[in-house]
Amino acid sequence: MFHYEFEFIHPFADGNGRMWHTLLLGKWTELFYWLPIEGLIQARQREYYEAFNYADNASDSFFFVTLMLEIIRDTLRNTDQVSDQVADQVDNPVQRLLSVLGDETISAAELMRRLGLSHRPTFRKNYLDPALAAHLIERTIPDKPNSSKQKYRRYRSGHHRKSI
Repeated sequence: MFHYEFEFIHPFADGNGRMWHTLLLGKWTELFYWLPIEGLIQARQREYYEAFNYADNASDSFFFVTLMLEIIRDTLRNTDQVSDQVADQVDNPVQRLLSVLGDETISAAELMRRLGLSHRPTFRKNYLDPALAAHLIERTIPDKPNSSKQKYRRYRSGHHRKSI
């Protein structure tokens, strides 16, 4: 419903409704952070806009909500469509982060780019925060974690590392 109402007022550029859709569903259950909702909708874009226009003309979001649920249901039924992408993202994200970091010192934006991620909250929750908590990586400016100049590197201090 939120997606429909958000699209109805259309306050931002195209695609924001789909981004909010992913965010809200992901907060409900993390699986949705890994499903490529935007791509799935784009693959059925004609139906998406037809359902939205029909719902708008009928003043009833039922048709739009039904299509969105069908897209999600079809995706979950056809796990081959997403299983490789989900597996790539879920199979130990911290190890993936460490592999793209190597021995370099780089920004969070560059880490995300190398990981092929665009959703910063998911990156922080599943990759960055666990790696920091396990003392596998460290900030270059530890006293200013939100600094725009913040970068990350493998942990160098003499502290004991936690296993992941």
